[in-house]
Formats: sequence, C-alpha cells, structure tokens
Amino acid sequence: MPIKLACQAFKVSEACYRYVSKRKPEDEEIANWLLRLTDNHRNWGFGLCFLYLLNVCGFGWNQKRVYRIYRELELNLRIKPRKRLIREVPHPLAVPGGSNQTRSMDFIHNQLADGRSIRVFNVIDDFNREALGIEVDLSLPSKRVIRSLKRIIEWRGKPRAIRCDNGPEYLSGAMTHWAQQTGIELQYIQPGQPQQNAYVERFNRTVRYEWLPQYQWDDLEHVQQFATNWMWTYNHECNDPAKPAHFMRLMQMPQPGSSYSVPGGAAGCYKSQSSHQ
Repeated sequence: MPIKLACQAFKVSEACYRYVSKRKPEDEEIANWLLRLTDNHRNWGFGLCFLYLLNVCGFGWNQKRVYRIYRELELNLRIKPRKRLIREVPHPLAVPGGSNQTRSMDFIHNQLADGRSIRVFNVIDDFNREALGIEVDLSLPSKRVIRSLKRIIEWRGKPRAIRCDNGPEYLSGAMTHWAQQTGIELQYIQPGQPQQNAYVERFNRTVRYEWLPQYQWDDLEHVQQFATNWMWTYNHECNDPAKPAHFMRLMQMPQPGSSYSVPGGAAGCYKSQSSHQ
C-alpha cells in the first residue's frame, strides 16, 4: 500500500509521518560531558552529574534535556533491591556536638597489580565527616596506627574520644597505653555491631565505590598519592550533600531573620539555578 493511502486511512499527515527530529549540536557536547563524568565517578547518578555541570562548569542546559540524553546513553545506576532482615534494635549512634570531639578509625583492604594485599587506614571526624587521614601500606601494626594518629593530632589537635572496632591493632597494649597517656578515650563497639561505627563505615563505602577497587595500582606510592589527592577533593567537594564541605556550609547558614553574607568559596560552588537561566 502506498504511504499516501496509508496515511489517509489512519488519518495521519504525510508531513508528520516523514518528520525526522533534528538534534542540536549541543546534544553531542552534553553526551561527551556525561560520559566523561560517569567514567571518572562510577557511583555518580544523574543528580550529581547535573549539579556538576550546572554549579561547577556553569552550563545552563535544561534539566529535562540533559536527563533525556542521560537515559539514551543508558547511564542509569543499577538499584539493588533491599533485603528485609529481622534485626534487633541497635544501640543508638552517639552524635557529637561539635568538631574535633569524636573521631572514628577503621581498616579496609585491597590488592596491588602484582597480587600483594594492602591495608588502608582511615580516620574521620564524626561531626562533619571530614577525612583526616588515609594511610596505605602492606602492614599497619599498632605502632603505625599510633604514628598516624599523632600526626593528625599535631595538625588538628587532640579529640576527647576515638571510636573503633575490636581489631588487634586497637586492643594492643601499645595502643591502650598511648591512649591513657594522651587522655583519649577508646570507644570500642560491640562485636558484630558495625552500625555502631557507622560514620567511618559510610566513609569506607565511599572509598570503595569511588576509587580504591576501580583502578589497577602499581605500587604503594601510587595508591598513597592518589588517596591524598582524593581526600582533599572529598573534603572540599560542594556538590554531594554527604560530603564535609556541604555539611560545614549548612552549619554556617544563618538562622531565620538574621543577616548573613555567603563566603566566596561557597558561593562559587553553590550558584543558584536561576543565574543560569
């Protein structure tokens, strides 16, 4: 059947049938930016990608347009179904009243390209989730842990308490003796209750999802240099609400009815959407 008769039968104009959408040249630029962001940040969804393009890069692209291209590229993150487990009511997680009061520390593991196992020692501030130190080595006994904590104390001062699990490095005589000498309380969580150390566990998840198992590491120096650079980016990133920079900015926001001037750094990262329209 000719196309003309088919269009008349279904009451569709030939112009509508033969219409071919014309893509704007900017669509290819948006696609390149989305592919680049999702390749460098594997756990970034559409929200973080769009905030980066809007607030950091300064592009004024429409959100629906960017999302349409994001869907066409099939960049959506897989949502894992949650398993409903019957659990006992955990002990409430202690929330510090200010920074530099309580810190958390924990270990995570990975491998080098030659198969050797490495340990990563993380220390964060529980109040604003700021990363204070990332130490990488093949072995990190209690003496290395104490040395790392001393270096952080010289930089940021002494906390009142440090939360940790029941690992041998934290239960050793050297560690407990050092804590008593410095007047720092070691708050051990209950065995089998990692949620009581949820702040650093959440930080460990970010490390795993953003960079640690994503690359092939040649040596320890390679991992340590990347960890140091990433820690600075993590502490000063303004897009993710879970990052310390966003939290500290919220703590500086004025109460209703008070006058307040936004610092230049925060204003640079948090441009309003109306300024790009």
